[in-house]
Amino acid sequence: MKTVIKREILLNIKNMLIWSLSVGILGLICILMYQSMEGEMKDMADAFSNMGAFSEAFGMSTLSIATLKGYFATEIGAVHGLGSCMFAAIVAINIISKEEEAHTGEFIFSLPLSRSKILTAKLICVAVMLIVFTCICTVFYLIGFKVVGEEVSTDQFFTFMGRQLLMNAEVAGICFGLSSISGKNHMGLGLGMALLFYAYDVMGRVIPDLKDYLFIGPYSYANAAEIFTDAETPVKAIVLAVVILIAGVAYAFWNFERRDLAS
Repeated sequence: MKTVIKREILLNIKNMLIWSLSVGILGLICILMYQSMEGEMKDMADAFSNMGAFSEAFGMSTLSIATLKGYFATEIGAVHGLGSCMFAAIVAINIISKEEEAHTGEFIFSLPLSRSKILTAKLICVAVMLIVFTCICTVFYLIGFKVVGEEVSTDQFFTFMGRQLLMNAEVAGICFGLSSISGKNHMGLGLGMALLFYAYDVMGRVIPDLKDYLFIGPYSYANAAEIFTDAETPVKAIVLAVVILIAGVAYAFWNFERRDLAS
C-alpha cells in the first residue's frame, strides 16, 4: 500500500504545489497590500458596510475592512475559501476514475492488493494533499501578518483554517464518491460543484428565505466573517458535513468493490 501512496503523492505533488503556492502567495500579496491601502480603507469602510445585500453576503456589515481582521475575513477569506474548495474538488474527482481513463488500471490492480486497500491509499493521498495545502497557505498568511506588523486573533485564525480544512474534506469526500462511478474525466463536474457551493452560500446570505437552509452547504460553517466575529458555532452544519464526508467515502468503497472496471 505504501507503493500506491507514494505513487499518488508523486503524481499529485506538482498540482498541489501550484495550487497551494498560487492561493497562498495571492493571499500574502493581499495582506501586504493592506498596509499601503490602510488610509483609503478607512474611507471605504463605511460605504461598504451600508451596501445592503452585498455587505451581508461578504460580511462587511459586521466587520470593518479598515482593520486587518476585517480585511482578512472579507477579502483573503473569500480567496482562500474558493481556491481551496476548487483544489479539493480537483484532487479527489479523478483520483479513482483516472486509472480507467488512462488505462493504468491493468498495472495498479494487478498488484497483490485488494481494491479496498488501493482506495485507502488514494484516500490517504487526498488527505495528505489537503493538509499540506492548508499548512502552506497558513504559513504565507502568518508571514503576511508578521510583515504588516499587526496581529489577528490566533484562536479565530486557526479556527478559520481548521474549518476550511473540514470544508475541503467534505467537498473531497463528495468528489471521491463521484470518482468511483465511472472511468471518465469529471474535472468540470468537480469545479462546477465548488463554484455552485460558493454561489449557494452567497445567495443564501442575501435571500432571506434561504438563510435557514445555509447549513446544507459546506461554506456555511467556514464563513470567515462569522468566525472572526465569534458567531455561534454552527453545530448542525458541522455534523452534516462529517456525515456527508463519511457517506461519500463509504459510497466510493461500496461502489468500487462491486462494479466492473473498463480495460
